Amino acid sequence: MHPVSPPRAWAEIELSALKHNLEVARERSGCRVMAVLKAGAYGHGLEEIARFLATEEVAFFGVANVGEARRIADAGVSTPIYLLGATWAGEREEIVDRGWVPCLSTLDEARHFSDLATAAGKKLTCHISVDTGMGRGGFLPADLPAAMPHLDAMPGLVIDGIGSHLPSADEDEAFTRGQAARFAEIVGLLGGAERFRWIHLGNSAGLLGYDRGPCNLARPGLMLYGISPLPGHGDALRNVMTLKSRVSVVRQLPAGHGVSYGRAFVTTRPTAVATVGIGYGDGYPRHLSGQGAEVVIRSRRFPLLGRVTMDQIMVDVTGSDVAPGDEVELFGPNIRVDEIAQKAGTIAWEILTGITPRVTRIHL
Repeated sequence: MHPVSPPRAWAEIELSALKHNLEVARERSGCRVMAVLKAGAYGHGLEEIARFLATEEVAFFGVANVGEARRIADAGVSTPIYLLGATWAGEREEIVDRGWVPCLSTLDEARHFSDLATAAGKKLTCHISVDTGMGRGGFLPADLPAAMPHLDAMPGLVIDGIGSHLPSADEDEAFTRGQAARFAEIVGLLGGAERFRWIHLGNSAGLLGYDRGPCNLARPGLMLYGISPLPGHGDALRNVMTLKSRVSVVRQLPAGHGVSYGRAFVTTRPTAVATVGIGYGDGYPRHLSGQGAEVVIRSRRFPLLGRVTMDQIMVDVTGSDVAPGDEVELFGPNIRVDEIAQKAGTIAWEILTGITPRVTRIHL
């Protein structure tokens, strides 16, 4: 028998911060909430986050696909599950059987769902997806008035909601306001609140930066996890994930010594180099190499040296008392994910969802 060693890299998930951010979403939107849990709850642990939020009276869990819906349902969570994208024909029988809520993009898709539900002696609750500018799925607004009578006539369906998606709410205010106006217009034309139980448009950027219009449901994703896609709103949110590792060894290197692959960095002075047990195999981006990235050890920032490798990184700890075993914060309360994303030339969404399964999630 051997003692169980601590994880080499782990992510601490602060559930009280998640709850706080959910309350901010409710307050800012003035709506019921569909908590978006796709991509493993943005890397935070799908089943664990679903079980926690199931006690918080959210209206729906939003997922990307049937596989995610199945995992949540099999975890014993009864919150209604909404499928955010189009589905394949082979998935639809399970959707009908389990009562998940699909969004409809075409009449053919709707007819297939209706036929399956009718054959099973059921009525399937669905939402209409409207393409107001995303270009990814949904009915075009000009086509909906003619399609609506056909949808209403399908015996296996209950059209319970209507939604669209904002592609540029964090980048193009003028386009987004026009898009919201188009959505409000088509919702009103089809009957508005009298016709639909649920009306939804706002993602995190949408609910933080724009009026809710006719909507009574918001779909926060990124902001639930403590990151604002819009400047000026981050202070209201609390960090949920802190990515950590440990110093494995500290070595003294002479001037002129290369560090990491390709000798992209060569010491110019005697340098204390700490090796840390995390790398791009854990989701710590290789594109941080040479971009001025830092880590936090003992409440101090230290610069990354050389290239990020698959399993380890090296850090300049010269002039400190950093020692093997010390905890290292890669991002969290002291180094925000936004900073890491900017230096890696990507977005916060990709950083969070890119943390790989070998990183242990610890839900606090």
